[in-house]
Amino acid sequence: MSADRVEILSAVELGRTLNRLASQVLESVDESRDLVLLGIPTRGAALAEVLASRLEQLCGHPVDCGSLDPTFHRDDLERVGTRLVAPTQLPSSLDDKTVVLVDDVIFTGRTVRAALEALQAWGRPSRVALLAMVDRGHRELPIQPDFCGRVVPTNRQELIALCLNGIDGEEGVFLIKEEPSSVS
Repeated sequence: MSADRVEILSAVELGRTLNRLASQVLESVDESRDLVLLGIPTRGAALAEVLASRLEQLCGHPVDCGSLDPTFHRDDLERVGTRLVAPTQLPSSLDDKTVVLVDDVIFTGRTVRAALEALQAWGRPSRVALLAMVDRGHRELPIQPDFCGRVVPTNRQELIALCLNGIDGEEGVFLIKEEPSSVS
């Protein structure tokens, strides 16, 4: 199998989308000091850090940012398999805060459901919102992002890849299409 990569968002478009999402998040809260971004590993955690930096530029103070690994709360581990669990890192108490769960791609909704369940062990936020860079459809649960960078309809065999400079050395969002290899 070989993969074909199609650019969905260029580096410039990704930057504009991140600015828009940061503005939308900031406009949705009454007090920016009560905002906590929690990225869902792996790419959601990196995306949360990028957004926290942009939010700091907009509101003039650091925004709490951490990560929440929902692996052990998943109901589909036998289907998706496990990966190395990342530690949950909370920057502060979540009680009475506005928590924004950040993920790179929303697909079936099962990761977000697991994250909501995991979140219950860590406190009682006043509000929980969801930010996804890409909504690729195929939801199995009634979960929708409050903030979405781009809706990209896909088939189940395609993948979406968010690339960030700090991790990948390039920026952009790409659709990965698997192509069958030719047998000679």
